[in-house]
Amino acid sequence: MKLFALTLVKTSESAAHRLYTAVDHTARSFQKHTVATTLHRLDNGFVIQADGILPHFQLDKRTDALYKQVADVLADWIVREDEERLMRTLITRDFDYTKEEDIRAILSYCLPMQQTDMADESMSQMADRRKQIIAEAAYTYLQENSDMHLQGFMNFRLRPYIEELHEMAEYAIDEFLMDQQYQEFISLLKYFVYIQEAKIPAAHLLHKGGNDFLLLNDRMEPIDTSQNDATLTVEMLEKDINFEDVIVSTLISVSPQHIFIHTRDPEVQVIKTIMQIFENRVQLCDYCRVCHNLDRIAAADYNKG
Repeated sequence: MKLFALTLVKTSESAAHRLYTAVDHTARSFQKHTVATTLHRLDNGFVIQADGILPHFQLDKRTDALYKQVADVLADWIVREDEERLMRTLITRDFDYTKEEDIRAILSYCLPMQQTDMADESMSQMADRRKQIIAEAAYTYLQENSDMHLQGFMNFRLRPYIEELHEMAEYAIDEFLMDQQYQEFISLLKYFVYIQEAKIPAAHLLHKGGNDFLLLNDRMEPIDTSQNDATLTVEMLEKDINFEDVIVSTLISVSPQHIFIHTRDPEVQVIKTIMQIFENRVQLCDYCRVCHNLDRIAAADYNKG
């Protein structure tokens, strides 16, 4: 007695086997010795079929639970195995990107959202929501139909899921274009720094912690970055760019021969930007007297708090 059959086309053999293994494990765990699963090869794909073994198999509430679990397995497989292909189709068909280099770059903004074991919490939640959309649609479909052609199911029953992928593609393309503009701007600044002669021997950028920086010259005197205060405190979100503009433009203006960055957190965006623009003029300090004093100040501030 056929319970369901999943037809896969344009699917690699390894991917089909992974889905079959997951479906087989699920079927056996629900109705051991009463459900048999098979994998058949077609000319252009595969069929995964589950059959109830008579006379022991009975249509009861456990069958409904089996459909629910198979729907969950299918949703997880689609997100892990097929999303990149779907995203590629959307990027080329709906947004007219055809160069493989551009497509790969755009996908790089999407793939972390798919690999939930490597993603942050928000990305995992987005992937879980997509899985839920697929699982609910698949569960409803399996309750009503014993044969599922996966491509047709995705085309006609997964519109909300495809719409979500479309939004992901739009986000990724926006990020891709912004990054292109950013890199073009960085290249322009790098060229300007390259042709400009050094005006002072050195500058020291002191990262006091968090978003607090101090810019000093080679005599360890504050360099004026504003009319009031040389200490730059960065406000989060929308003010990040303004902060980078100020400190980068100041460094370009004073044009130091060498820039020494004293920090415990070199991944701060402004530091990465400075290293991109000034390249071999920049040196990250391992641990010097200035760094030691910064740690003492940070410890004192912590104790006061």
